Amino acid sequence: MTQFDKRNISMMMDFYEMTMANGYFKNGGENTQVAFDVFYRRNPDGGGFAIFAGLEQIIEYIENMHFREEDVEYFRAQNLFDEGFLNYLKDFRFHGDIYSFPEGTIMYPNEPFMTVIADLIDAQLIETSILTQINHQSLIATKARRIVRAAEGRFVSDFGARRAHNMDAATLGARAAFIGGVNGTATVSAGQSFGIPVNGTMAHSWIMYFRDEFDAFKRYAEVYPQSTVLLVDTYDVIHSGVPNAIRIAKEVLEPMGNRLKGVRVDSGDLAYLSKRVRKMLDDAGLTDCKIIVSNSLDEFTITSLLNQGAAIDSFGVGERLITAKSEPVFGAVYKIVAVNEGGEFLPRIKVSENVGKITNPGLKNVYRIYDENNQAVADMLALMDEEVDLSKPFRYIDPVKPWKQREFKNCTAKKLLKLYVKDGRRVENLPTLQEIRDYVKNQLSNEIWQEEQRFENPHHHYLDMTPNYYEMKMNLLYKTRSQFNS
Repeated sequence: MTQFDKRNISMMMDFYEMTMANGYFKNGGENTQVAFDVFYRRNPDGGGFAIFAGLEQIIEYIENMHFREEDVEYFRAQNLFDEGFLNYLKDFRFHGDIYSFPEGTIMYPNEPFMTVIADLIDAQLIETSILTQINHQSLIATKARRIVRAAEGRFVSDFGARRAHNMDAATLGARAAFIGGVNGTATVSAGQSFGIPVNGTMAHSWIMYFRDEFDAFKRYAEVYPQSTVLLVDTYDVIHSGVPNAIRIAKEVLEPMGNRLKGVRVDSGDLAYLSKRVRKMLDDAGLTDCKIIVSNSLDEFTITSLLNQGAAIDSFGVGERLITAKSEPVFGAVYKIVAVNEGGEFLPRIKVSENVGKITNPGLKNVYRIYDENNQAVADMLALMDEEVDLSKPFRYIDPVKPWKQREFKNCTAKKLLKLYVKDGRRVENLPTLQEIRDYVKNQLSNEIWQEEQRFENPHHHYLDMTPNYYEMKMNLLYKTRSQFNS
């Protein structure tokens, strides 16, 4: 039995979740219902938005969460936990409800894209698992979208597995990258698990194994005559690699009735080399042969290459995608926002001298507001039981400038939070990965302002509040601060 067969993913948690759960149990809090929001505070890379990813894995985790006998014994050996609590764990399963944005939704800072309503212990024990999935996959999906946008319609493939932080990160990172818009992956496990198109050609070791470059190319073309892509930078791109590739096209493939599909360059000055290679291929009549490049690419290097007129048809993007190297932390957090007291959920708020860390309290809905052209002009927080009627001018509060009189006119609203898990079981069919990917593309093509999609100084998407919600938050802030200062 391997480490992968033995592991119970339910144990992937911070230890403090278990110490708090034990404390709640001993204080009779296990049956108290609470609400936690999941949100983040800042878009990665200074961007204008993020892409929500990881919901499917969260629901799978929730539905299968359990503690085995050996898990309970492990906790018993820590000599910290009440025996009644350990017995409680033996029959544990999650019984709460989860409201969430649909996976693939474009999202913005400080809005709750997921809300967990559950008994206190249930809600506490799933914190790390939720944040791990969301922080990783949302980060990679967002980074992938930036890279795809920079490529301007050219083929982009995930080449990142060998630079990922572990095997799960490689597989789920490829899933997230596909949601973000990449066309395929080199990671076989992701292709098998999620139906992502897989692609891959040859390594330098293939070429170096044979007696010379031409022989290596010839043997590869004979094995894969209908899909021959040759790596041309092992020795010298211009004086060896491309000339040998052209010979293979003329002497090996064309007599078989096949064409050379492409050449790949993995090092050097990619802008300069791609233009030289394009001319050499075109002069040889190989105008349909694609030029593929790799080597530490991201949205910034791709933009630079294309601005230099690089003749590139396809990008293989590895370490800077799969690790989101330019900003490798997403920063989603999990904060309590309400506690059920006497049958009513009473709001809770975290107060900080740092204004950005003051939370948005209470049970709430998130609405996306669209203008008459179906462009998303803002998101808005409302009380959970509040009616939002935009059939007439609707007054709202900009929390940054609350003194200004604001109205939505000729607008429509869409509620974003949706019930996916009820009593620990899914109640909503999940979309396919292709459907999630298409959903992302549709939002960015038809709903989200192009100004929000700029890499530099993107337009700020507003998070507004209904007057009722704003008043509730301000009253709670005042009450909390008054208690603290008394």
